[in-house]
Amino acid sequence: MFDRFKKSTPAPAPAAPVAAPPLVGVPSGLVSLTKAAGVSLAKAGVPAGLRAAVYLVVDRSGSMCDHFRNGDVQDLADRALGLSANLDDDGTVPLVFFDHRPYPVVDISLDQYQGVVAAQHQLHGGERTMGGTVYMAAMATVIDHYRNSGATDPALVIFQTDGGPADTDATRLQLAQASKLPIFWAFVGFGPTKVAFLRELDRLRGRLVDNASYFHAGADPRGLPDHELYDGITSEFSRWLVAARAKNILP
Repeated sequence: MFDRFKKSTPAPAPAAPVAAPPLVGVPSGLVSLTKAAGVSLAKAGVPAGLRAAVYLVVDRSGSMCDHFRNGDVQDLADRALGLSANLDDDGTVPLVFFDHRPYPVVDISLDQYQGVVAAQHQLHGGERTMGGTVYMAAMATVIDHYRNSGATDPALVIFQTDGGPADTDATRLQLAQASKLPIFWAFVGFGPTKVAFLRELDRLRGRLVDNASYFHAGADPRGLPDHELYDGITSEFSRWLVAARAKNILP
């Protein structure tokens, strides 16, 4: 941004810029996450000042019990807020739980995030109601919410799961159809082994643009350094922005 003040004498290429995250209104418990997210966004080539709505979709199928008990899911929600503080002007993350059905969207925000995951999980019946795994309805919930919000900025959806769904064909079709929308899907896998179906979605053919990525956070997602998780979530977002503009999905 300072190029117009430089003399014409050639100079060495500067190092990649690191965006300064907007820390106004960010609670102390999220400051380090916000800074780490800002560094990852800059490293990934996301334009400074870009606005995007950040969504979080969380798997609450039966196999996710331990991840709810040990705080992995709440930790991911906190990290999603750190990302949102860099991209979204209101710092709010719509949260969608799903198993074999989606649950009502709940906002988590900079001033109301601690314990929200556990509270919502219990509101939905806790472990006794954790069901199967169906992606499509959860994706449709995000798409409907985004469309109804009247947003003009793109959306970055962090979609977490620990396994493939029962509705593989419907999910493939949903992702292909969603490639026409200003929504990017950053799939995040939990668990000791990689989720083969998420790798398939990352490489899915027949889309207008590549609108998805896959990063595996492993068996101990909470123990993963912040920068590694953020790098995994944001690594393909910038390329999608370019491709989406080329296809007139984004202005």
